[in-house]
Amino acid sequence: MKKDIHPELFEVTAHCVCGNTFATRSTTKEMKMSICSQCHPFYTGKQKFVDTAGRIEKFEKRYKKMAKKKA
Repeated sequence: MKKDIHPELFEVTAHCVCGNTFATRSTTKEMKMSICSQCHPFYTGKQKFVDTAGRIEKFEKRYKKMAKKKA
């Protein structure tokens, strides 16, 4: 490996706005984030699917047309 081309790594504590903190390594000396695995809806099980303007129905309607053409 070439010398002096890799960035310096620091042991840092990452802080989330929800209050969660964890230790990691980074090229920056300080890490602040707005969302983490403790507060993200996908990981907490509170994820909701929002159907705006009937997009799911539009997709199902289009898919049914394609299925009829193949049959």
